[in-house]
Amino acid sequence: MLYYQYPQLHAFINYLRFEKRYSQHTLVSYQNDLEQFFAFLGSQFDSPAIEQLTAAMVRSWLAGLKSDEITSKSINRKISSLKSFFKFLMKNGQIESTPMSTITAPKINKRLPVYVEEGDMRNLFEHVEFTDDWSGRTEKLILELFYNTGMRVSELVNLKANQVDSAYGNIKVLGKGNKERIIPVNNELLMSILSYIKDKPLVSNPASNVFVTAKGKPLYARQVYNIVAKNLKLVTTVQKKSPHILRHSFATHLTNNGADLNAVKELLGHSSLAATQVYTHNSIEKLKQVFKKAHPKA
Repeated sequence: MLYYQYPQLHAFINYLRFEKRYSQHTLVSYQNDLEQFFAFLGSQFDSPAIEQLTAAMVRSWLAGLKSDEITSKSINRKISSLKSFFKFLMKNGQIESTPMSTITAPKINKRLPVYVEEGDMRNLFEHVEFTDDWSGRTEKLILELFYNTGMRVSELVNLKANQVDSAYGNIKVLGKGNKERIIPVNNELLMSILSYIKDKPLVSNPASNVFVTAKGKPLYARQVYNIVAKNLKLVTTVQKKSPHILRHSFATHLTNNGADLNAVKELLGHSSLAATQVYTHNSIEKLKQVFKKAHPKA
């Protein structure tokens, strides 16, 4: 019904899918946000035409979300979805002005990224025993790859054998928006990856994915989450024990040890430096702790 009343929605989602080449996860987020907004317009304002939408209508929807105790982070994402949608309509000449011009996003208290301490990561790889079977090899290599590359879980589960470049010692990763980036890996890790690929279980339809189960089936994200959580429990007390924590650890340990911020940005695949700068705050906090422990006047 919504797409019958507002065909612009369908056109916008297609634009994100085929021109912007957004991931399915991102497409679903945009679609859900917009469908919720237009469903609200239908229930409260009798589904006005696109060109009749006003800032007051948007504020009314946002106020309802706030009263439902939707987090500021979620509300900001919905505002961003609406801004992108109306910008698309203006670009195509379907509206002359956007109702989002006077909409301000609620402030979010920025939290420092949680990460695993360097000593705990050493303990993970030096003292935790992994089994010699395929499951143990898979678990260890997954943890090493996350910590040594800062890859996202979606990038890891979709990693193909042909993305591993043994000649140049790097991995070509397909990140958000299908943007390709190259991450260098040390020789020891590269040899582990190549050995793992060579020894993959023989099945009638072998998967091109690097990571597979003992039956040769591609791993999915939930399995990877479970692997990371199980092993991080052995070495750290951080509350969240997810693959993204290892990504944070990768970036934080790089910046703590003097890595150039622009280089970290490229390794993480961030589109802007602002997203990477949050890791410098962890470095500053570490300096403060050193100062307090070492300086007699601290």
